Amino acid sequence: MKIAVVGATGLVGREILKVLEEKSLFNDINILAVASERSAGTLLKQGTKELIVLSKEECLAKKPDIAIFSAGGAISKEWAPRFAEAGCTVIDNSSAWRMEKGIPLIVPEINAGILTQNDKIIANPNCSTIQMVLALAPLHNAYKIERVVVSTYQSVSGSGLTGLHQLENEEKGIIRNEAYPHQIHRNLLPHGGDFLRNGYTTEEMKLVHETRKILNAPQMAITATVVRVPVTGGHSESVNVAFKKAYQIEDVRKLLEEFPGLVLLDEPLQNIYPMPLNIRGRDEVFIGRLRVDESCKNALNLWVVADNLRKGAATNAVQIAEHLINHKLV
Repeated sequence: MKIAVVGATGLVGREILKVLEEKSLFNDINILAVASERSAGTLLKQGTKELIVLSKEECLAKKPDIAIFSAGGAISKEWAPRFAEAGCTVIDNSSAWRMEKGIPLIVPEINAGILTQNDKIIANPNCSTIQMVLALAPLHNAYKIERVVVSTYQSVSGSGLTGLHQLENEEKGIIRNEAYPHQIHRNLLPHGGDFLRNGYTTEEMKLVHETRKILNAPQMAITATVVRVPVTGGHSESVNVAFKKAYQIEDVRKLLEEFPGLVLLDEPLQNIYPMPLNIRGRDEVFIGRLRVDESCKNALNLWVVADNLRKGAATNAVQIAEHLINHKLV
């Protein structure tokens, strides 16, 4: 079996290669590193191995079984159908296919069961969506969510290498505004993605539309504010949820503790709660500051933190590939 990583030289692409190497399922699988024409022929280190970087055409000729795309929406729109037509199953990390009718949007712990052999393009959700829906899924199953209010605190790594470079340069006193219109060092920007005519940003509306699709809840009321923070890795979210049904906080705690992919870190009197500094390199989604919203009936507050390059991107995509292989869907 062959698995291609398209966009292998980028921040997420390198993380995908790292996750593939960590998982024993992929030990005997041929990994193909794919990037732009100008990178073709160069060597890319993967653990103890070195991979020769292929162009997309060269990769297509090798007939990969699965291709994980992380090279931007334009590349995905052009090349994902070509790979799919050649019999390859594409797992796409861009926003290009997420809201397309008939394209499954997958967080494996929640809805991998809907996948079939006929799904040749599969969408990986936005990083901030993945961690939120993983926290919401067991609660929605139990109590039926009526409304979600979320504010995100997203690291500069969510903007790729340019976001990291801007923060690093500003820390040295070099102001270039590579990724953001304002300084991010010692600052917060209430701005993620592009502004839309309704005053929201594209990142905020992804949280709305993708959450509804993954949870199969088209009428769920959701409002979001995205904030970029001067953190190099890990996204955090303050989430307020209102339910149709009454709940007991201890029952909520148990649901979250037992749901796959979640870790509850919630002992505030001992100063134990999730922070981006402590979850780097982890594949789970961490939840803390769990508390009853005393201002609203059947409402709950929680704090959700995850490594946006791992579960928010690379790990989720690789888990989809694992599901496809384990269930003989490729």
